[in-house]
Parts: sequence; C-alpha cells; structure tokens
Amino acid sequence: AVMPLFIVNIALILSPHIPGLGTDAGMGAQSWLKLGIQVQPGEFAKVTIILMDAALVARYGGRLDDLREYLKVVFFILVPFLAIMTQPDLGTGLVYLAIGAMALVAGGARSKYLLITLALGIAAIAAVFAIDQLIYNSPGEYKLLKQYQRNRLLVFLDQDGSNTSSSGYNLQQAKIAIGSGGLFGKGLLNATQSGHGFLPEAQTDFIFCVLAEQFGFVGSMALLALYGALIYVSMRIARNSNDLFGTLIVMCVVGMWLFQILENIGMDCGLMPITGIPLPFVSYGSTGMIMSFMALGLIGSVWRGSNIDKKKEGRL
Repeated sequence: AVMPLFIVNIALILSPHIPGLGTDAGMGAQSWLKLGIQVQPGEFAKVTIILMDAALVARYGGRLDDLREYLKVVFFILVPFLAIMTQPDLGTGLVYLAIGAMALVAGGARSKYLLITLALGIAAIAAVFAIDQLIYNSPGEYKLLKQYQRNRLLVFLDQDGSNTSSSGYNLQQAKIAIGSGGLFGKGLLNATQSGHGFLPEAQTDFIFCVLAEQFGFVGSMALLALYGALIYVSMRIARNSNDLFGTLIVMCVVGMWLFQILENIGMDCGLMPITGIPLPFVSYGSTGMIMSFMALGLIGSVWRGSNIDKKKEGRL
C-alpha cells in the first residue's frame, strides 16, 4: 500500500500547480486550490504521509538496521518535502519531515543512522543559507530564497528591533501581545493588539498571542496542559496497540502535533523562526481543522482496533 499512498501524496502536493486552479491566496506560496472555496491540499497530504510513513516503516518489524533499507525509507520521506518546496511552502515541508523523523525513531531505526541524517540535514541548511548570502551579495538578480523567507531568518537571528521588514514588525507585535497579557490576561475579547489591528495574521499564525493577551500566563498554561493531556493519551494508545502499524500511525500524529505546537508557540515568543505553521485545533482555517480531526480519527481507529483485539483475547 506504500506506492499508492506515495502517488496520492505527490498528486495532492503538486495539484496547486494545475493552471487555473492553483492560487497563492496572498500568502506568498502557490499552495491553494480554488474549488468554490479555497482548499490547501498540502494539509490533507499530512494524513496520507502519516499513513505512508507508518506503512513503510512497519514492514521492518520495529528494527530498521540495514543501511540500504534505511536510505530507501529516507528517500520516500524526502520526496514529499521536495515536492512541497516547489510551491514553496517550507512550514508544511518541515511538518512532513517531522512526521518522517518520528516514524524512523518509533520504527526502530539505528541511532547512528539517525544522528548522521540529522548532521547532514543541519549541514545542508547551513549550506543553503551560506550560498544564499553569497548570491545576495553578488551582482545580478537574487533568486535562491524568497525575500520573505530571508527576512524571517534575519528577524530570528536579530530580534533587537533593527529589522524593519514586515516579519520584524510581526515578531515585535507578537511579543507585545504576549507580554501585555500579564498573569490573568485582559479578558475575553479585550485584546488590544489584535483587536485594534496591530497584530497581523492574528487568527492563524499568531493565534497564541491573542490567547495569551486575553487569558494571560494562566490561560496559556491551561492550553499547554490540554495539549499535554492530548499527547499523553495518544502515546498511551500507541503503547497499548498490538499492531506496529497502528503504533506508528499514532506516533506520527504525535510527532506532527508536537512539532506544530513547539514551532507555532516558539515563533510567537521569538524562540523559533517565523513560519506559516498553524496551531492544532486553534488556528483558523477549515482545511487545517479538518486535517486535525482526521488525524484524531486515525488515533481513535487505532484505539478501537486495540480494544477489539483485547476483547477477542478475553482481556477486556
């Protein structure tokens, strides 16, 4: 079932390139389809990638120690990332990599292979930024990174307010919103940064800032506690599953959620580079919300299958 899922993944990711259907929706990336309503197929591809990665790694029975087989798995993980970068949508691509990384870790890949892969990934990122800097400083048209991507990196590296790009403004407003919430917040619908239009993308990328301003530190911790409970319950379901494929499905969903939570909240606080990664179950967007509930449905399916197996064995 791996190859059909692989084909579906690539078809979903590349579908915004279809002439007349694809649009950037003002987001700077060709990531959306105009189908009466705007749909982001790259979000739905997260679900098929979870199934593909889980099915791919489950074939090795929890022990992936052959180098050739490991490289084969890494290839299938990297292709969707490279495909989404044709839009380009780095945020969604990083989520794909997070899902694949969790599949490798939970699927029993050798730690040596994982460390080497991580080191090569860091080296590749450093090389891209180094080449980008050389091209930027050389005469001629600048083409490697999009200007907004470059600005986001510069803002992350220099947060003292000297960066006057829109990304620098966004981060400063995000920090003001979080800090102004104090301990208990300003109250529901009393947020001034988002309410008066100072905070851009308040309903999507910077939704955590809105919550922090309205409900303060206590409300923010309550949200993190809910996420913690969701992750804990999901991991218990993964541990109690009698099927490795089911375990890997749940762990891939957990990896996706963890990365999105850490990246979204981290970028709002200036701890991570700014990317267009939504906060699960909170950020506005019908496609992302549907995808999140589909992932929750996958976990529920694994839980139900485990209970059925236990009943058959007379243990429930």
